[in-house]
Formats: sequence, C-alpha cells, structure tokens
Amino acid sequence: MQETWAHRADLAESAINERHARRVWGMPRTNLAVVSWPPTSKEGLFHHWHYWWQAHYLDCLVDAAVRRPTRARRKFIRYTVNGIQARNLGPLTGNRYYDDKAWLALALRRAGSLPEVPMPKAVTALEKDLIEGIDSLTGVLPWRTGEMFYNVPSNGPAAIMMARTGRLDTARTIMEWIHDHLIDDEGLVMDGMRMRMHGPELVRDVHPYCQGVVLGANLEIALALRREAGFDHADRIAGVADAEAIDEAMPYITRVRSLVQAVAVHMATPAGVIDWQTGDGDGGLFKGILARYLADVAVRLPSDSPANRAAKKIAARLVLVSAESVWNRRLEVDGLPVFATDWTADARLPHNYGLAPSTLPEALGVLRIDERDLSVQLSGWMLLEAAARVIAETDNPKP
Repeated sequence: MQETWAHRADLAESAINERHARRVWGMPRTNLAVVSWPPTSKEGLFHHWHYWWQAHYLDCLVDAAVRRPTRARRKFIRYTVNGIQARNLGPLTGNRYYDDKAWLALALRRAGSLPEVPMPKAVTALEKDLIEGIDSLTGVLPWRTGEMFYNVPSNGPAAIMMARTGRLDTARTIMEWIHDHLIDDEGLVMDGMRMRMHGPELVRDVHPYCQGVVLGANLEIALALRREAGFDHADRIAGVADAEAIDEAMPYITRVRSLVQAVAVHMATPAGVIDWQTGDGDGGLFKGILARYLADVAVRLPSDSPANRAAKKIAARLVLVSAESVWNRRLEVDGLPVFATDWTADARLPHNYGLAPSTLPEALGVLRIDERDLSVQLSGWMLLEAAARVIAETDNPKP
C-alpha cells in the first residue's frame, strides 16, 4: 500500500513538472511552474507567475524529495529557488502580501534543510520582514502592508513559521487572537477581521485553507511546548519534565482535536471526502493546504491518549478517503493524471487542450475549466503526498 501511494505521488510530480515546469526566460539553472496548462503566450513567459503558488510548488518538490531522496530532485529544487528569485525581479520581501511571504519563508526553509540544497539567504530576510510586520495594536499581521484587514491566511502560516523557528511567544499570541475572535458556532475558523471606523467587522467566510493552517500552527506550538517539557518522540518524558509546560501544551492539542472533528463533520462527505467547493485561481490550493496539515496531525500528533489517537485516525481517514476519490476520478493525458477541482467529481479536460474553441464564449475566454490552473493540480499533488506520508507512517510507525 505504501508503494502504491508513493507511485501515485510520483505520477502527480511528473504530471506537473512535464506540463508546467520550464526555465525562467530561458535562463540556465532556473525553474518555475507556468500557472496554467495549456498556457497562453503570456503565461508561458511568466507574465503572471503567482508568487505564493510557486511557494507551494516548491513545497511539493520538497515533499517528493523527502519521501524519496534523489540528486535529481534536489537539483530541481535548487533551480526552482533560483527561478523564484530571478522572476521576482527584486528582494522577495518587496511583496506587499504577508500570506505570500509566510508561505515562501516556510517552503524555502524546508528546501534549505535538504542535503545539497544551500539555505537560501532570503529565508532570514523574509522571517525578519514577517516579525516586523506585526501590528503593535492587535499583535497580529495584516493581510498586506497598509491594510486594516487581519486574516487567518496571513497569520496561520506566519504562526507556523514562528513556532518552527523558536519564536514561540509570538506564535502563541497569534493563535490566541485567532481563537478569541475567529471561531464560528460550528467550531470552524473564519477568514478574518476588518477594522472599520465604527469598530471591528468579522469576515465570516470559511475556507479549507484557514482550517489547515490553524491545525498546523496549533500542532507546532504544542510539540514545541512538549519538547521544552522534556518529551521524547515516543511521547515519554525524557528526564525531568516541566509540568507547567506540559499543561501549556494541552489547550493547543485540544484545539487540534476539536478542529479535526469540525472539519470531518462540516467539510467532508459522510464517507470522508473533503468536499468544500473552492474552484480555480487561488482557491484551487485551499483543499490541498488542508490535506497537508491533516496529514501532519495524523503523523505527528502525540499518541499518548485515546482522544489524540481518535483525532489522528479521523485526520488520516480524511486524507486517505479524499485521495482515493481524487485518484479514481482523475483524467489521464499521455499516461499522467489531471486532477479535479471538486474532489467528489470527475476531472474535466482543460477546454483548449488540442482543440480550437467550439463556441464564441470559449473563443473569448469567458468559459474556463478550473482544472487548467496550476493551483488545482498542485492541490491534487499535495493530497497524494499527504496520503503517501500517512500510509508510510501507518506501515512504519515510530517505536
């Protein structure tokens, strides 16, 4: 079973690299993913390149290199880091959107942790930029510079970054703000809060993206606190434990368990397929982000209580059942998969693949097939990597 899911993830990697990957303006030792397939002329020239989509593309490349390390994969990752820096045409911190920068900081740090991949110098600058961007009044990041909108898409990945790099107090402040203000009556995470002249205004939209990053941030904080308390990887106390730190971790673990349950009840079919409609464009990435962090819960949440084990089992089921549905409903072109944007429906062939437009609206570009977008295909790849990771842990549990 482990090899089956690894092979499927390999095919997803091949599909995206064969259809989307190319040099940036022909420059050697560079790589980026074109944002649609088949691409328009402008897209092929990286006129539109979507900074944060490339961060997730890089993250998926790292997933594959961690799962099955090869020199070829590590070289491709180095070229992709080069491509991101080249196409940005300036410092990576110049982007106004803090969610974009947080995702790239996470992906670059993961890439730099691989053998033969130097830690990109931009990592430090991006992390510093995120820290300095925190609003002194709210204690959290705005969506972008000069904005009075504070949202989970920016603060979730930033909190993950803070927790992974030892800035635990900041990560905790961010998560306390989210849980104080942005949890709805069903236990799901809302989008954000906009500051108006008359006072705060909730943006109540619910997206899979937000559930994923809040799961990821709470888990990272809990694990960091447990390490401080002296827990080893087998969930046993290694030496003298700090009881206060153990207690401090529990609220974050409880939040993880509650949110996994809310996702299972409100965002998935009874069978367990994540079925939130996200469409194309940026939304195409949202379910893949949720799957990534559900897999994190399934693999890394401590197994030292019945409630934790139940949450791990639910998270694993959501990932594996969703992945099975997406795989079974894929299309194949030249032996490689095309994934559906709707994980409960059959994939559709991008409308201009090998064909002239058949109607006037198609000719004018009014009709779009969501499956054209890199974001949608990356989400499918993320899901298959998540499934491969969950199965690998199931087949080879830590002692």
